[in-house]
Amino acid sequence: MTRLASPTPVTLIGGGPLPPEDLHAALALAPTVAAADAGADRALAHGLVPEAVWGDFDSISAAARAAIPAGRLHHIAEQDTTDFEKSLARIAAPLVVAVGFSGARHDHFLSVMNVLARRVGPPTLVLAGEDVITLAPPRLVLPLDPGTRLSLFPMGLARGRSQGLRWPIEGLELASAGRIATSNEATGPVDLAIEGPVLVILPRATLPGLARAIG
Repeated sequence: MTRLASPTPVTLIGGGPLPPEDLHAALALAPTVAAADAGADRALAHGLVPEAVWGDFDSISAAARAAIPAGRLHHIAEQDTTDFEKSLARIAAPLVVAVGFSGARHDHFLSVMNVLARRVGPPTLVLAGEDVITLAPPRLVLPLDPGTRLSLFPMGLARGRSQGLRWPIEGLELASAGRIATSNEATGPVDLAIEGPVLVILPRATLPGLARAIG
């Protein structure tokens, strides 16, 4: 069975740089561990044995394959999807926190954003440097402190309504090749209603509150 069904949130580990603070923050919210391809090596290096590993296995090491029970290794040969998409599509959980998917190749990172925009798998948070990124659900209520940076990046045509933003978004038509809404900030708790694919980018300190809001 290639799917992972978990009643608790899942930390999904990729093969990119994995700062210990990212892993610790993810595991505090999502104790079940899974990996995408070479993310298995990253997990093992931190003493974690993933419950499942998916990918085309072009980058996982032989040592990792030997260390992980064979029933947890799910080789997916097709090349039409990335290892990130292969993984998310096979997770059934209330929330996924993805780490190790930024900080290396930019084409890989952009493909991760593309997968988020297409709503593949469970609600997903991606830790990336100083930020946490997710796809906005149709309604998002966040208990933010005044002055908190909040960026909205459309991944297609989008529009919305907002309460609690310094620069409201009502009446704006947003588009990835047009008007965007980055570097906004909260004046207090924020209430967003979004139509269309929009990434929400927040400081990583907001991770616990964002997880509660979308998970």
